[in-house]
Amino acid sequence: MASTAKTDPEEQHREEESATAADDEDTGAQVAPIVKLEEVAVSTGEEDEDPMLDLKAKLYRFDKEGNQWKERGVGNVKLLKHKVSGKVRLVMRQSKTLKICANHIVLPTMTVQEHAGNDKSCVWHATDFADGELKEEMFCIRFASVENCKSFMEMVQEVAESQGKKEENDATATAGLLNKLSVEEEEEKEEKKAAVSEDKEAVEYKTKTEEDKKDEHASKA
Repeated sequence: MASTAKTDPEEQHREEESATAADDEDTGAQVAPIVKLEEVAVSTGEEDEDPMLDLKAKLYRFDKEGNQWKERGVGNVKLLKHKVSGKVRLVMRQSKTLKICANHIVLPTMTVQEHAGNDKSCVWHATDFADGELKEEMFCIRFASVENCKSFMEMVQEVAESQGKKEENDATATAGLLNKLSVEEEEEKEEKKAAVSEDKEAVEYKTKTEEDKKDEHASKA
């Protein structure tokens, strides 16, 4: 009698599960790993910095030769403040590869403007080091919302202004220090002149005294 094909999908499914379970049955054998992997500490270069801003966005750079915008990557743009120097760095990495697509200091002269016709995007110029060498770049960044774009623009503007004030304070402090050093140098010169004058007077007095003594001995003789 010829065998008939199973037409019940439920029965076929149960048989396939039973076969799979049999294949997956634990035999009790233990297989040791061929290579032992050890944890390796990975440095991001951000350990000495505190995050001020962290937003997801898409970054573009303007290609002067092609006269067009080219995508740099999608990822999180960060503003990082150095714990010692106080300088703020803008850094962005691609989400999947973690490749750096923007890396530059926020300078007092840096200004961010809304991109014409798109309130979720803004543009700025910077001397960037993402490719391992300093290059003048024009960037455009696009956020998922108008609020995120405004937050980014306001924070960058705030940082640029604070860096400008810091530079002014540093310049004032440096000028004050130089002025103090100049005053101290002048005082030191005056003290040396006074000391030389006193030594000269002492020598002259001693010489005069010795001459007077000689004259006195001569008159007695």
